Amino acid sequence: MDTSLNSTGLFQAQAFFEAYQHVPFDKIYTSALRRTVETIDPFLKKGIPLEQLPGLNEFSWGCKEGVPLTDENHQYYMQVTTDWQKGIYETCIEGGDNPLQVRARQEKALEKIMANKDEETVLICMHGRAMRVLLCILLNYELSSMDFFPHTNTCLYHLVYTGSMYQILEFNDISHLQ
Repeated sequence: MDTSLNSTGLFQAQAFFEAYQHVPFDKIYTSALRRTVETIDPFLKKGIPLEQLPGLNEFSWGCKEGVPLTDENHQYYMQVTTDWQKGIYETCIEGGDNPLQVRARQEKALEKIMANKDEETVLICMHGRAMRVLLCILLNYELSSMDFFPHTNTCLYHLVYTGSMYQILEFNDISHLQ
């Protein structure tokens, strides 16, 4: 769903900015969904360039997108994610994305990001489940490992590229929210 940030999200975005405004980002990449741009808006006011890439969008949850969470819906979601943990990647919520589809679109987005050799320090603002897939791609993990990467809204995963591989320096860091 393409929703705006609520008051909690705006507070978290400001806290993230206050903690990381000193970082000399060359560019910011976001999904095409408005809440990612709203999250990094204070950085944009500093003049940091932005590029939105639909390949970074969150999973589509199909027929369950925007539907209130019930016990039945939670069970359905848990069965889908359990299948993914077992390596059954074709499973998806009816009408939604599966991890293979998300990985394919993210690989295209990463090609675009990595093609910009003059951008050494970038900020990528995206969504929880999709971010887990991106981390699997960057770290060369199987998609079944995506739940190894916890996610908290406006958390920071700080990675560096060594020239041959990515390395995590900070893992689900939320110290700026405390």
